[in-house]
Amino acid sequence: MGLMDGGLKAAVPGILVVLGVAVAAPLILPAVAAVSRPVAKSLIRGYLVLTDAIKELAAEAGEQVGDLVAEVKAERAAATNTGAEASTGG
Repeated sequence: MGLMDGGLKAAVPGILVVLGVAVAAPLILPAVAAVSRPVAKSLIRGYLVLTDAIKELAAEAGEQVGDLVAEVKAERAAATNTGAEASTGG
């Protein structure tokens, strides 16, 4: 019986906290919702700006890599043509 009495005494503060939250929730939640919606919209707006910037950077990087590949191919073709002309004496 001593164990049950101690367990109940330990649970009372937790029960009181739950009851307090249940009573305060209808008063607090509308205020939290009024504040959280603009915050959420601001976070989403920031996310969209960030993703647009990342997409732009990725496109620019891809374009630069494409330019480098084209340069290397042109140099390789020129080297091949130069080598072919030298071997034919041309």
